[in-house]
Amino acid sequence: MISGLDPGRLRTNADRVRDEIAAAARRAGRDPDDVALLVAVKYVATEALGALERAGLTLLGENRAQALQEKATAYPGTFTWHFIGQLQSRKVKQIVPHATLIHSVASESALKQLEKHHTDHTQILVEVDLAAEESKAGIRPDEISAYVERSPVPVAGLMTMPPFTDDPEHSRPHFQALRELAQAHGLTELSMGTSQDYAVAVEEGATIVRIGSVLFE
Repeated sequence: MISGLDPGRLRTNADRVRDEIAAAARRAGRDPDDVALLVAVKYVATEALGALERAGLTLLGENRAQALQEKATAYPGTFTWHFIGQLQSRKVKQIVPHATLIHSVASESALKQLEKHHTDHTQILVEVDLAAEESKAGIRPDEISAYVERSPVPVAGLMTMPPFTDDPEHSRPHFQALRELAQAHGLTELSMGTSQDYAVAVEEGATIVRIGSVLFE
């Protein structure tokens, strides 16, 4: 786990990422303010999170339900939390009190648990599998309309995880496809892009980029 973070270094790294986000947004004729930088803190120790606050980084994403509960409880009211890990339906009850947005909803069982346990503030992103990878969660593009209709909570948009690649340009077709799907279904939020490909994701319409390793260098 990452500990002992330096707020000054975090701020410097975050400023560099924000500059790259802004440049990518302008290349696409977008407003940089329309892109949120979400800090992925799966590998950040609970006691180190205060450095993120001091660096002005307050939108955080956690992959594990237990860790989300622990970290959010340790810093009440300090951060805005999203859940960005693979969603297990039995963990929904544990997640919804803390996460304002769940990025990875893609199963019928998750919808059933959301119906039972959602709060007035719960919103979700539907995870779409654009590469038809057996190892990845996500619904098929042709299932989006029916899935959104069945959701008991507001669907803010879509999320995808393209196949890992060292070349960000290889992710571009997946990001472009997700943007087109969101537009076709009247959805506005697009969670796509991580440390290795966020600039391309912004060029293709990302409204949330999930950034981890490049902030902690």
